[in-house]
Amino acid sequence: MENSLFNIEEFDIKLDTEEIGRQFVYVQQVDSTNSMLLNSKEFNKNGTVLLAEEQTSGRGRKGREWISQPGQNLTFSILLRKVDGKKVNIVNLGSSLAVAQAIENLYQLKTSLKWPNDILIEGKKVAGILLESSSKGNELDRVVIGIGINVNQTNFPGKYMLEPTSIRKEFRNRGNRERILSEVLNLFEEIFIKVEENPEEVLEDWKDRCKMIGEKVKVVSDSVTKFGIFDDLDEKGFLILKSNNKIEKIHFGDVSLRQ
Repeated sequence: MENSLFNIEEFDIKLDTEEIGRQFVYVQQVDSTNSMLLNSKEFNKNGTVLLAEEQTSGRGRKGREWISQPGQNLTFSILLRKVDGKKVNIVNLGSSLAVAQAIENLYQLKTSLKWPNDILIEGKKVAGILLESSSKGNELDRVVIGIGINVNQTNFPGKYMLEPTSIRKEFRNRGNRERILSEVLNLFEEIFIKVEENPEEVLEDWKDRCKMIGEKVKVVSDSVTKFGIFDDLDEKGFLILKSNNKIEKIHFGDVSLRQ
């Protein structure tokens, strides 16, 4: 499998943002891009982006391992210092929207979104998001959005809850990592502004891409399994589960369609 170094100049030419990605850090190896931006005293600037070719402790939600072949994909994190705590979950949904739109814009591949943060092509997972935060007192100090996009990897050994795929597998040609990253960041900045000014629009755009709303679903959170209809999202982006005329808000969990 051929590896290719990330071309920072090519990425920079396509980047059209005010803040997001203007401080850009590229490393070959790190334990976790999220951990580095959450805990580093060196990186404090809002919009800092850290891209790593390899993560030795990359992880997804619930501490699951995220394995990515070096030089093939995009594993990066965005540091935000200015987030309204009530809108954190909408920022999370907006991040997946940016990734989905970028893939469609560049490769005309039809994407769909799975609550809370998976991006799918033909029902297979092409990207995932892990949002983590730290607080000082009652205020959010740092919000870090970790994004993993399968770009040119074609072989995914191991067992997965959701079958993985990549842009290369679906597009039948290599993806351009520099263009994808710049497009994601350009769109993310636009969407982040919308989260601040018009969060309802972000939620509506997200719902338009989710095929599960209105369907019978199973929700597993910790060791509890619940069944019902994925009725809607609330104003904060949490899942509204309807079962036996009872309405319940789900803040986190793995959602799948009931067979």
